[in-house]
Amino acid sequence: MDENNQQPLDQLRHVRIDKLNKLKELGINPYPSKANRTELASVISKDFLKLEGKKVVVTGRIMSWREHGMLVFSDLQDISGQVQLYIKKDVLHKFSKKKQILGFEELDLLDIGDFIQVEGLVTKTQRGEVSVQAEEIKLLTKSLRPIPAKEGLKDRETKMRRRYLDTTVNRDVLERFIRRAKFWEAHREFFVKNKFFEINIPVLEAVTGGADAKPFITHMDALDTDFYLRISQELYLKRLIGGGYEKVYEIGPRFRNEGLSDEHLPEHIGMEFYWAYADWREGMKFVEDLFSYVIKKVYKNKTEFSIRGFDVDFGKGWKVLDFSDIMKEQYGVDVYSGKLSELESLLKKDNLEVPYPMSRARAVDILWKAIRGTIAGPVFLINHPIFLSPLPKPYENNPNIAERFQPIIAGSELGNGWSELNNPLDQYARFKEQQDLRDKGDSEAQMMDIDYVEMLEYGMPPTFGYGHSERVFWFLENVSAREGVPFPQLKHEIDDTTRKIYGIN
Repeated sequence: MDENNQQPLDQLRHVRIDKLNKLKELGINPYPSKANRTELASVISKDFLKLEGKKVVVTGRIMSWREHGMLVFSDLQDISGQVQLYIKKDVLHKFSKKKQILGFEELDLLDIGDFIQVEGLVTKTQRGEVSVQAEEIKLLTKSLRPIPAKEGLKDRETKMRRRYLDTTVNRDVLERFIRRAKFWEAHREFFVKNKFFEINIPVLEAVTGGADAKPFITHMDALDTDFYLRISQELYLKRLIGGGYEKVYEIGPRFRNEGLSDEHLPEHIGMEFYWAYADWREGMKFVEDLFSYVIKKVYKNKTEFSIRGFDVDFGKGWKVLDFSDIMKEQYGVDVYSGKLSELESLLKKDNLEVPYPMSRARAVDILWKAIRGTIAGPVFLINHPIFLSPLPKPYENNPNIAERFQPIIAGSELGNGWSELNNPLDQYARFKEQQDLRDKGDSEAQMMDIDYVEMLEYGMPPTFGYGHSERVFWFLENVSAREGVPFPQLKHEIDDTTRKIYGIN
């Protein structure tokens, strides 16, 4: 078991392969198909009074090994946590090829990182530590590379490239991704309670839309046609509303060919839902309830969060912020009628750059984002200019304003909701305006989708729609985008040691 961790990896691996071969010579299968666990590691301590003196079978990875003559202490780790193994030579059963168990003399063929099955009695050591006193030990998986110590896994890129090591040695990281799973599980529970159907829709689209983003392009050989990886779920879910469904949603991957940052990933999980016969005001209350439900389920009634330097309390209700009022207060401009030249002057005054072809929509958006960065939230931003919103309905009494809201939390927009535009002629005109921007070089403007307009001509009922992504989870966890997913996008690389081991040029 003793290893000099200062040795090169290829030498350490060679030692373990020697042990693997010795196990095979003994007739031990180092990679059996089945285990027979009866208890999780954490249950041993939690239910000690109930289990004391009883025989259990635990499985997991060896995380430590401490030899004291005829005694060995080891920590065994599974998904639930760790339990101490108490191994005494005179208690541990002898080697048996038939039963595939190791005796005390064969324990030196085990290493930290191996998966084993241990059968024994629940007890306490002389120091009062809850343990499993091993009677039988069976090898489940022989590891060929040493698991790094927690203090040895500090490099951020190494942790992301080998997330399986990160989750093995850092319990907090493993639990983060359990919460990520529960985050989406709670969404589904909420939608089921409210009688929504999750209906899967295409990821490959002939025409993409539903958001301002540059798409990825791929090619389907069977049709000899280029397709876009979807940037949103919007337009297909609304086709379902037009087809007679009244409450639909989907949770799944979206792809936006834009930069990596602490808040954005080109591939991420997004959620959108559509609700026939509801408007944006009903939707806003529904979304507040959704946030409350998810936070309660995942964080066990916690309401106060530290996010990106802001203190955010979800327990005090959501405030409402008027787009027009805050722009007048900050810049003295009427956001609905301000001229482009006036907006450009404000941008120059505050040294704000527009990384797109200049337009009134882009100028207003950049000015708003400068304000947004100061807002802790949670608040709902309402009364957006219609020219910022190619898909929502306008107010009936003011066509310059969209029936739209956005949740603002810790200086960022974390979602989008609106009363859906179902006037096909109006939708066509807005698509045409967006396509004109695209033709002038704005790669994030939306495409003309004639098929969607055609659906609207057959008729779609009044509908509310909303979407947000797992960025909400990253914010609740107060981690960066790449720390918030198990396997973030990185350039493909193979390290020199692995190249040497496998003879890769």
